[in-house]
Order: sequence, then structure tokens, then C-alpha cells
Amino acid sequence: MAVKIRLKRMGAKKAPFYRVVVADSRYPRDGRFIEEIGTYNPLTEPSEFKIDSEAALKWIKNGAQPTETVRSLMKRAGIIS
Repeated sequence: MAVKIRLKRMGAKKAPFYRVVVADSRYPRDGRFIEEIGTYNPLTEPSEFKIDSEAALKWIKNGAQPTETVRSLMKRAGIIS
């Protein structure tokens, strides 16, 4: 089972809002997930990214792979180097 930390799209058409979730890579993008660990709102200025860093690091330590987008957001937030 490949576990990913990725974005789940919420919000209205043309007004995206994302939840940062830990999910099996085989599940659909907006489908079932294991745990919700944060949110990301790209529409605010500057974009708002909140994440439970302890939970994120715990999942990464247990082998979860963040997607490219989530990795860059975590780097910007200073959670991973």
C-alpha cells in the first residue's frame, strides 16, 4: 500500500479550497482518506496553508510520500528542508 500526503479538492467551481489528507494512492483524489492533517486556500493573498506539522512528520516517518505540490507547500512553511 502506497500512502500519499496530497490535496483533496473542496469548494465551489472556480473557487478551489483544498484539504491536506493522508490517503492510499489507489483511492480517488476526492475519495476515501485515512486522516485529514491540514488545509490550503490558494485564493487568499498570500495563499493560506495550515498543517499539523507533528502529524505530517509522523506520517512521513512512517513512509508516506507527499505529492510535489504538498512537498513544495511544506518546504515553504518550513516543515521539511
